Amino acid sequence: MITLGFMIEVKGYAAHNASSPLSPFSFERRNLLDYDVMIDINYCGICHTDIHQVKNEWGRSNYPMVPGHEIVGVVSKVGSKVTQFKVGNQVGVGCFVDSCRNCDTCKKGLEQYCSSLLTTYNGIEKDGKTITQGGYSNKIIVDENYVLHMPENLKPENAAPLLCAGITLYSPLMKWNAGPGKKIGIIGLGGLGHIGVKIAHALGAEVSVLSHSHKKQKDSMKMGADYFYSSSDPKTFEKLEGYFDIMINTISANVDLNEYLNLLKLDGTMVIVGIPEKDSHISPYTLISARRNLTGSLIGGILETQQMLDFCSKHKIECDVELISIQKINEAYERIINSDVRYRFVIDLSSLKC
Repeated sequence: MITLGFMIEVKGYAAHNASSPLSPFSFERRNLLDYDVMIDINYCGICHTDIHQVKNEWGRSNYPMVPGHEIVGVVSKVGSKVTQFKVGNQVGVGCFVDSCRNCDTCKKGLEQYCSSLLTTYNGIEKDGKTITQGGYSNKIIVDENYVLHMPENLKPENAAPLLCAGITLYSPLMKWNAGPGKKIGIIGLGGLGHIGVKIAHALGAEVSVLSHSHKKQKDSMKMGADYFYSSSDPKTFEKLEGYFDIMINTISANVDLNEYLNLLKLDGTMVIVGIPEKDSHISPYTLISARRNLTGSLIGGILETQQMLDFCSKHKIECDVELISIQKINEAYERIINSDVRYRFVIDLSSLKC
């Protein structure tokens, strides 16, 4: 049994049940262990997953819950055996803070698929009872092996969502070889989709956006899209039949996946990264008729996430964000639910001091 010592006072915002608004919350984090890094948090992005978990929409929430897994801050202390980071380094923490480190997926750098993955918040520590708390707070302590070096040439507030949204799109684009000569379709231009457009464009692929909102056409072109198509227009699905090599479905709404699968050419692949509320019906013929592939992808491992950050640094890729104070968190949640954000909210944690 592992015993964790708690002495470091932390301020944050927490949900205390599935229906109440987030509110100020003081709690303790563990003392630094040998390989731990203490981070003073400056910014934290808001992911739609935060809302799902706060509202217990997946049925596995623990309260009180401090959400947040798109964390950027500065190292303020390090454990006695830390070698990868120094006080003053700008660093990031993404969706998980530990894994078993011994299974096949961990050894392959695919920690995100580890059955013992410890999520940044709403996870259970190795002592079997302590709930992890996330980045809507002013400090966090994380093992150095799960901390990332943040690019110095990117604005930290604009880079924070890369730690979830960025890697969620980068990983499948790399896995399925997006690049010159490939036609990529990004379904949805939200927090995930907009960064997918930028990454796919930087990889040299032809990029098309499929969105129900014509209002996002101009934005998509600025981000690097070559084409924009309205998914609310039936002619779109006639015109693009058999066109794409890869499609990334970023939306969490239920849609007719068969319509979109028909837009894939022979041996084309659709990757699902958004999680809708209800299961979808897939026609086997849609897959068989052109040997199409339907698959999914979950964030990325630590090594790949660092590679993504380095790639974004090289190509100067940042997320389009709206910076808010922590006191606006409940309002931001409502706006996300109503699709009223261009394109990711990020919390300025200096507001916790106010």
